[in-house]
Amino acid sequence: MTTTTYSVSGMTCGHCTSAVTTELTKLDGVTEVKIDLNAGGTSAVHVTSAAALEETAVRAAVDEAGYELAAS
Repeated sequence: MTTTTYSVSGMTCGHCTSAVTTELTKLDGVTEVKIDLNAGGTSAVHVTSAAALEETAVRAAVDEAGYELAAS
């Protein structure tokens, strides 16, 4: 298992975190998503998965939810 923290901008509420969580948990191997919401700023998104995830897949999932993965 590995946990990676991503920075996501644009989230402001529980609905936002739910949308991001839903999209990220669709990725193969993801077992848990925890979000430290910083409303209106950049939030820390902790993703636990069986193996390291491709950043392009994470970025696509966050985009699908309507938010932006900050540059790493």
